[in-house]
Amino acid sequence: MDSLDNVTILESAQPKTKTTKQNKKRKWREIEAYKDKQLLEKELEDLDWSFDLD
Repeated sequence: MDSLDNVTILESAQPKTKTTKQNKKRKWREIEAYKDKQLLEKELEDLDWSFDLD
């Protein structure tokens, strides 16, 4: 009976690690998207809108 309890514990632990990895990847993507947005905003602020090619 003790070995069955160990198997049940191991099986229940596997989904948690999978979802944790997925959450970390999702969070990392959110951080990267936020950084990209900040960089784009900074680049747009640095543009000289008064420049004219004519």
